[in-house]
Amino acid sequence: MKRTRRRMPAIEIRARRTLRLGVSPARFLRDYWQKRPLLIRGAFAARHDWITPNDLAGLACAEGALARIVRREPGRDRWNLRDGPFAGRDFARLPKTRWTLLVQDVDKWDADVAALLEAFAFVPSWRIDDVMVSYATDGGGVGAHVDQYDVFLVQGRGRRRWRISVDPRAPKDFRDDAELKLLRHFAPTHDWVLEPGDVLYLPPGVPHEGTAVGECMTFSVGMRAPAQAELMLDFAASAAASLGEEARYADPDLLPARAAGEIDARAMRRLRAAMPLFSNVDHNALLRWFGAFITRYRAAHEAAPPPRRSTAAAIAHRLPQSVLQRNPWSRTAWARRAPGALLFVAGTIVECSAALARTLCSTATMDGRDAARLCRSPATMQMLTDLINAGHWRLAQRNPRA
Repeated sequence: MKRTRRRMPAIEIRARRTLRLGVSPARFLRDYWQKRPLLIRGAFAARHDWITPNDLAGLACAEGALARIVRREPGRDRWNLRDGPFAGRDFARLPKTRWTLLVQDVDKWDADVAALLEAFAFVPSWRIDDVMVSYATDGGGVGAHVDQYDVFLVQGRGRRRWRISVDPRAPKDFRDDAELKLLRHFAPTHDWVLEPGDVLYLPPGVPHEGTAVGECMTFSVGMRAPAQAELMLDFAASAAASLGEEARYADPDLLPARAAGEIDARAMRRLRAAMPLFSNVDHNALLRWFGAFITRYRAAHEAAPPPRRSTAAAIAHRLPQSVLQRNPWSRTAWARRAPGALLFVAGTIVECSAALARTLCSTATMDGRDAARLCRSPATMQMLTDLINAGHWRLAQRNPRA
């Protein structure tokens, strides 16, 4: 019986009215996610102007914003990097071409940009890092580089030329003469110009270079992909915190050494006994650690407590007449654990019902009446009050027409 070879998925497709990705989310995850790039033409044809260049520049001047300006000197192939926040005069001194402004976490500052993330709800929310927005003048870019995470490059106003390489043998060593981590060698296999509303998805490890064709804006939806070393280090610290000073390496069965300095098999068995969480990690311990870690990972800012603390009674009284709004800097996740759930908020862990955890994580703004119905017990209302007093949520006045 003749075997038919499965056709390789297309690398360029066009979005459809009912399929923004051009294919179903399930098929996208199966065929492209962390496997191969995909250019989606017209994915955001209806809207691609979530923030203006002037507003982005204003944000880059705000205290606490993570902003950078990258300039290219083509004659000498040199790159200059400056970190923000900036002042208005900094932009006045820039040349007319070949520079880029990049601002991280714009979704935390701007509601319209945050709304862009709704299109990527097929990815777990804790997996999404931020929306970085770049404004570039003609010829502006950040050079050929490699990202170690998934990214959706959404073209806003203007046009940008993207060149990528899908050659698995492409070298990925970096230049040692630039402040940026730029590739020493870059030989693209694909070359496109993206129009407003187009999206280029790149899995981790794909060499790429974007260059503005005239003035343009790009919205980069980046994923959170902690390195294995980060995971191990943070978990080790979490496990070590639960061990007292009295828990130490011990060898009451020590025998006379046969060779000075030898780490023998007995010593290795004792070492495993001294590190039980690494020889057979408990599921609940791993779950609690990961939930706290992933909601704290790469946090640019911490939630600020309100000027005045509230009591549970005051919150219970105000809640039905209010809306509950989550602080955009407070990341959340949750996991089922009988008889309810664990709710993770910016590194903290609280226990609550699965319904409350799921609802708090699924929406940034919640009707206070719905929250009140889910917080009927005094313990749950106190938990919500603690989260409000920590600055993770706040009560706001409901629209009178609602």
